[in-house]
Amino acid sequence: MPTTESPITILTRQRALLQTEYAYEKEEFQRLTEATGIERKVARGMAWYPLQLGRAYHNSLDQFVVEMTRTENTDTDHQFEPGKPVCFFSQDASGDRYGTGGMLHYFKFVAQVTYVEDDRMVVALANPADLELLRDAYRLGVQLYLDEQTYRLMFEALDAVIAAKGGRLAELRDMFHSTVPIGKFTFAPVRFPWLNTSQQAAVNEVLWAKDVAVVHGPPGTGKTTTLVEAIYETLRRETQVLVCAQSNMAVDWIAEKLVDRGVSVMRIGNPTRVTDRMLAHTYERRFESHPLYQDLWAARRAIRDLYASRSGNTESRHQKIARLRDRVSEMEYAINEALFADARVIACTLAGSANHVLDGKRFGTLFIDEAAQALEAACWIAIRKAHRVILAGDHRQLPPTIKSPEAARGGLDHTLMQYIVEQKPRAVSLLRLQYRMCDTIMQFPNREFYDGLLESAPEVKYRGILDWDTAVEWIEVAPQPDDTSAEERGGELASGLSRVNPAEAELTLQTLRRYFEKIGRDRILEENIDVGIISPYKGQVQLLRRMFKADRWWKTYRKLITVNTVDGFQGQERDVIVISLVRSNAEGEIGFLRDLRRMNVAITRARMKLIILGDRNTLCRMPFYRRLAEYIDENY
Repeated sequence: MPTTESPITILTRQRALLQTEYAYEKEEFQRLTEATGIERKVARGMAWYPLQLGRAYHNSLDQFVVEMTRTENTDTDHQFEPGKPVCFFSQDASGDRYGTGGMLHYFKFVAQVTYVEDDRMVVALANPADLELLRDAYRLGVQLYLDEQTYRLMFEALDAVIAAKGGRLAELRDMFHSTVPIGKFTFAPVRFPWLNTSQQAAVNEVLWAKDVAVVHGPPGTGKTTTLVEAIYETLRRETQVLVCAQSNMAVDWIAEKLVDRGVSVMRIGNPTRVTDRMLAHTYERRFESHPLYQDLWAARRAIRDLYASRSGNTESRHQKIARLRDRVSEMEYAINEALFADARVIACTLAGSANHVLDGKRFGTLFIDEAAQALEAACWIAIRKAHRVILAGDHRQLPPTIKSPEAARGGLDHTLMQYIVEQKPRAVSLLRLQYRMCDTIMQFPNREFYDGLLESAPEVKYRGILDWDTAVEWIEVAPQPDDTSAEERGGELASGLSRVNPAEAELTLQTLRRYFEKIGRDRILEENIDVGIISPYKGQVQLLRRMFKADRWWKTYRKLITVNTVDGFQGQERDVIVISLVRSNAEGEIGFLRDLRRMNVAITRARMKLIILGDRNTLCRMPFYRRLAEYIDENY
């Protein structure tokens, strides 16, 4: 419902909630650093240990970087991403491999990840002398550090927006958080015969928008296709646009689609998925490819050599350094001007829009993809550079990740996209035709989350894998008795990481195996029938991965099967989806399974077959799961 609060009141409250989240994360980080053993840090994906250092060098941006690899626990998921801060630690020789008995010592400097893939990571050190400290360490490890830089950027953005008076930033602030009407152009609609009706309407609404537009894209409705078309058409009217998203992965995805359309994209920052094709479009690679780069590199190296030199006249050396620095600045400026003149789309994360190479840049239009997963404060970092804003996403799917219960209760996860959807329904274009799910899978989330407004495209409406197959199934997991311990019954356990249900994990693999046997090995391999096994709990995901890896029966199919959390499957789809819900207890406690947006994501990953495993006695005490079970029974 529209709010009567002033925009400044709303944003001031958001800032206070963000401060609560920051304080909570800082305290949690301190607690984990001091109280959590190495083994648990590694298992949680927040540390690599032991660590082996590789070569060190200056990269194209003149950062001093060092390569490193993890030599153990290589099948454990991790949370390291380019741009994230890290710190290093070592262990006394008196301790064992996992920190028992030996004191941990944290180095006092912070570094930043510039590249990570599989078990290899590249980290930038602010001071090259720190490398010797790392090389001298007896047992070296690296762990994630609190990302204070992103918080600083969000606080700065909110402060600027709250304080804004009279300019475009103040206009957008007051418009987004009030009933002030949005402006629209009135030219004739443009036809896009290759898009469906709702997609065409959404692109035209983007073109007509003077202030803001929202492209609401439920699962499988071609949101990225629509957004790429809107960007492409906007570039017929504007020289350059800024395209952002909360995560590196989302930025890379839309950037690749724009490259496919022949658009000149410059990617600011380091992509999480570094493909050869996207590397060619990163700022770093384009910088290296410029004709002036070799001269720039030589000048930088001469400066380093002069600083290292102790011979000759000191004053003369300083004069040479000063002249070289001036030359370096001139070449850097010339290269940057050439790069930005050539790029039609600047693509980066929301926090990445504060990169120094974008200082002073202004854009007619800012596109924010996956806007429903971004904190409002993060959006304002980029909005400060724009005249109008286009948001795309689905506020019925995953929300931003909030760690502080108090901040979550206060509404920190209420996104800017949600505010605009509530305040400005005229700005919202719903994509209605979905191309992913067969109709039986689609209808339940359609009814629960989209007011029954979605339709299945004819080519997917009735498709399936087997004749006379059931598109949706609920496999009942036996409830656990009240008079035995969790350990005795092999049921739901609270591990050090998360909740696990070993009996359900075993049943999950058995169920999938029976379904594979029905389809037949040859057909699965010939048609590349792919499968996603999803659980909301990381502990269950890791258990399923271990069981899956240990069973040789799955060896033939391993490349076709992915096991991950709900968050890990955001934006993906599979022919078959199997969901392990885990929770089974006499009290009916289901934890964050109450967040129905996560269930919406899990269910809507499936194209042709959806199998859900869970204990109805526990789950169906909540009306949503009861309706889901009833719907499946009706269609079984």
